[in-house]
Amino acid sequence: MVKMGGCLSCFGFGQSEKQREEDRIQSEEARRHAAAAAEARRTDYERSAAGRAAKAQLAGIKKSEASANRGEPVLKWQMG
Repeated sequence: MVKMGGCLSCFGFGQSEKQREEDRIQSEEARRHAAAAAEARRTDYERSAAGRAAKAQLAGIKKSEASANRGEPVLKWQMG
């Protein structure tokens, strides 16, 4: 026969304060490790040829958007 208390431990009700603190520390460590890995991937991508090309393309798009429409309407209507 299964006790109800045994089932509650699955949801953290039976954990000791020490166990919860250890879990919290492990979670923080895992987050720091994941953040460092993400930063390393971002740096590697920015240094790669594909990353430099993407950055240049985005800069070109921003430049063309800024200079393309200087207050003039996009469509010019003609009567006649």
